[in-house]
Amino acid sequence: MGSKYKLVPHLASTFAELGGQTALDAFSGSGVVSYLLKSMGYEVTSNDFMNFPSVIATATTVNNSQKLTVADIDRICGPSADDRDFIQQTFDGLYFDQTDREFLDSAWSHIDTMVGYKRSVAISALVLSAARRQPRGVFTFTDASRYNDGRRDLTLTLQEHFREHAVSYNRAVFTNGLRHRAFVGDVYDLPTGYDVVYLDPPYAPPRDDADYMKRYHFLEGLSVYWLDQVIMQNTLTKKIEKKYTPFAYKRTVEEAMRNLFKKFSESTIVLSYSSNAVPDKDTIVALLREVKDDVTVIPIAHTYTFGTHVGATRRGASEYLFVAR
Repeated sequence: MGSKYKLVPHLASTFAELGGQTALDAFSGSGVVSYLLKSMGYEVTSNDFMNFPSVIATATTVNNSQKLTVADIDRICGPSADDRDFIQQTFDGLYFDQTDREFLDSAWSHIDTMVGYKRSVAISALVLSAARRQPRGVFTFTDASRYNDGRRDLTLTLQEHFREHAVSYNRAVFTNGLRHRAFVGDVYDLPTGYDVVYLDPPYAPPRDDADYMKRYHFLEGLSVYWLDQVIMQNTLTKKIEKKYTPFAYKRTVEEAMRNLFKKFSESTIVLSYSSNAVPDKDTIVALLREVKDDVTVIPIAHTYTFGTHVGATRRGASEYLFVAR
């Protein structure tokens, strides 16, 4: 949901044309754009209002050298270091079977003792494992059996997923010789002064909302072992209380964008947005022109897919890149 992986070549061309030395990825999400910016030689600052995207950015963008050793991976996949059973008890009958839930508790018993960027790599691999193991990759329903299409991801255990993804995250680690940062927080609280600011806020739909916590609450909780998280016990899916963001709702998104563009008016702004979201292209251009004279719109044909199963809804739309200088 919202991943920019397939749009990376277009973003790379845009960033190459703009140049500059410092970049902000203000809604980092899956982390692929922060990683792209790092690979292009930028000094990168990543931010997201949820924790697990910040952990991913820390593991892949901020981290310049630390990897999990074979011994680290074996230890995390080995016998539990304590008798914790929070996930087993809290999510009994939800999402994963007993063996998988035992593994998550056990893995965290070891991750809790880790420090530095290795910890972020381990948590990122664990989060990705849970996302791949869950049909559709979201946690909005209690019975996922109807979405089980037999794909390999749904046949592997969480431990098998973790071993594979730990190796993949290790392979992603590199340095461009610069220091990078990753934050968790409100975009309006971030410092300014970057050469390039990339904005990829939630796309407010004409109906419903773009509530990421509702869809990914389990991944968010898993990234901190539910420390300081308030679980809504009256919900069937054991959701975490969501964080409000004005970008998720059609009634508030326009003013939120206006304030965002004003905040970063001294930087070159690159904004991703969809043609099937609110506000529309012309409104966004008008908002950008309140702070920038030169606004270019680059339409990109894109197919949006919600979910990973074969019957997932796919919708043709245009992904717009707004470049304001």
